[in-house]
Amino acid sequence: MSDAARPTIRLDKWLWHARFFKSRSIAAGIVSAGKVRVGGNPVSKPARAVGAGDVLTFVQAEQTKVIRILDCGTRRGPAPEAQALYEDLSPVTVATPQGPLSDRKGRPTKKDRRDMMTQRGMDDPFSLE
Repeated sequence: MSDAARPTIRLDKWLWHARFFKSRSIAAGIVSAGKVRVGGNPVSKPARAVGAGDVLTFVQAEQTKVIRILDCGTRRGPAPEAQALYEDLSPVTVATPQGPLSDRKGRPTKKDRRDMMTQRGMDDPFSLE
């Protein structure tokens, strides 16, 4: 099958169909900013034609997505239909805790607060000096 005969769709429209972006204008803005790569080459035109077999690379929600297009799709359908349009090749990332007391839940205890004060250099928080 030659490259000219394969079905293609606009890049911004496909990203919207596959539910990576909430609106087509947001998808077009991301592509126009040059933040999407097709086959490793940066793309700055939302009207760039893509089809089955193309590999897209872009950042979404602080995660790098690597996607292989499986089908162009005909509409923006429900999530299971959208997930059938691509294969996710992104590396699996493990979420790391952000806070210093991430293993505990809720408010810090009195002992935790005292420990935090000593780490900041405040030995006695109630001293007048």
